[in-house]
Amino acid sequence: MKKAKLFILAILCLLETSFIYAQISSKTDVEYYTAEWTGERLSDGRPKVPDNIIERMKNISIEEAWGVLRNEGFHNQFEGNWMMIHDRQTICGRALTATYLPKHSSFEERAKKKGQDAGRIGAMNSWPIDMLQNGDVYVADAFGKIVDGTLIGDNLGNSIYAKSKNGVVFNGSLRDLQGLEKIEGFNAYVKGWDPSFIQEMMLYGLNAPTRIGRAIVMPGDIVLAKREGVIFIPSYLAEKVVINAEFIALRDEFGIEKLKEGKYTPGEIDTKWTDEIKKDFLTWLDSNPDKLPMTREELDAYMKKRNW
Repeated sequence: MKKAKLFILAILCLLETSFIYAQISSKTDVEYYTAEWTGERLSDGRPKVPDNIIERMKNISIEEAWGVLRNEGFHNQFEGNWMMIHDRQTICGRALTATYLPKHSSFEERAKKKGQDAGRIGAMNSWPIDMLQNGDVYVADAFGKIVDGTLIGDNLGNSIYAKSKNGVVFNGSLRDLQGLEKIEGFNAYVKGWDPSFIQEMMLYGLNAPTRIGRAIVMPGDIVLAKREGVIFIPSYLAEKVVINAEFIALRDEFGIEKLKEGKYTPGEIDTKWTDEIKKDFLTWLDSNPDKLPMTREELDAYMKKRNW
């Protein structure tokens, strides 16, 4: 019996130690879990998807992104049923992730000390904000808590926007809607609003994989939030999602134009194109370079891999 108690105690100590260690991911951890990304990275290890891809992503629909991700084997990237400050204002940017848990006094005390020893200042819910960089979207799992689960109000909202020039996605709640509405350019996707202050919560994970509803989010994923919901796009697939959607839009524009001219039938346009239609499409692209949202080199590289 004594040996069994000592064994259980050892396991509990190991778990507690691993929890505290896992609280803030190191740059090496982030690089390991996002190893498919081979491009530039931010100072904290997150993939740095180029700004022009993020800007173009704003014009992509949730359905277009979802289709590419499903084809790539990603089935757990979307979460719906949100409340927003502005329901027609898209949020798009690189995810900085945080995970909150219900308060556990001894764990919280040690976690705070570990953070303070590492130079972190203030309350734990301000630590993710201190890490934000331009273009980031603060993504937090607050386990859906509404009452006493308000991660930010208008003061922290102003700080978030000053650092990131972007918004937030919280599986939790916010307070001070009236004040947050006044921050020009800021938007939030949340599960509810409440006048209470944050209580009985503690930060567990920072810049680490987290869960938002039925979706998983990795540090540096591209967050695309629109009225129908939020989709989290793995960094290394962001460019593919954008170019695929842009190509389909060009293909559709060409098809509609040729249908109006009566040059092709709907059956010819809506099935796999013949070599004649492909050649006509390429000529159309050459005649309308202003319609290309991507470079011609990007488009040519994409078309070589596409089965039309």
